[in-house]
Amino acid sequence: MTDWLFELDRVSLAYPDGQLALGGIDLAIGRGERIVVLGANGCGKSSLLKLLNGLVLPSNGELRFCGERVDAQRLRDRDWCRAFRRRVVLMFQHPEAMLFNPTVAEEIAYGLGPLEAPERERRVRDWASRLGLAGRLEKPPFQLSGGEKQRLCLACLLAMEPEVLLLDEPTANLDPRTVGWFVDWLSGQPVTTVIATHHLSLAAELGSRCVIVSENHRIVFDGPTEAALQDVDLLLAHNLAHRHTHRHGADAHRHAHVHPDWF
Repeated sequence: MTDWLFELDRVSLAYPDGQLALGGIDLAIGRGERIVVLGANGCGKSSLLKLLNGLVLPSNGELRFCGERVDAQRLRDRDWCRAFRRRVVLMFQHPEAMLFNPTVAEEIAYGLGPLEAPERERRVRDWASRLGLAGRLEKPPFQLSGGEKQRLCLACLLAMEPEVLLLDEPTANLDPRTVGWFVDWLSGQPVTTVIATHHLSLAAELGSRCVIVSENHRIVFDGPTEAALQDVDLLLAHNLAHRHTHRHGADAHRHAHVHPDWF
């Protein structure tokens, strides 16, 4: 029997303005899985992560976490909600949405409130050092560069030692060295990971399982990443690859391009 962390049954999500974000999706996520969610901009990848984090709730269908339904009533239970937020963490695509404390040190420590002070301070120093922020601990987050802000968001989440990492375009604004560290670190962790991206390189490096969301906001592929990346017609159909014409003097030919090295 599979140890499901998340189960989504016929889940649809529409925002108050009527915009459809997800349309009748079925998805089950097992403990320890690494899943990459691929899709064109606007297909609903970010909305899926927000749904898994309980920031938005299904308009129709049912979302379950560890067998328990996640709904407005459950989230009003402060103890349950607090524990859920510690176990399941989300990194937004834009780091400014997550940063609001006076200093980098306070930002990393914010989610560590239940811990004793020595352990809290140890984790702050440890993750600041790992992500190249040791010399920035007393700086205000808004004074950091874009890449530093992204690394700070990662430090805030990783310091909490969560069970589930939900990552929305996690390599945006990161320099190549930090991207390499991030890929190596995450590949060696037992934590369940769901990464939303349109960059195929992340799928190849981090996701043994791939979910593709169509521009109609439905899941059109759920299977091995290798199979998805080798199916050029699938990638073309869902705006993850492109065709263009090559000209060589008077001659021209047209073929598909897939860029697995995009970061």
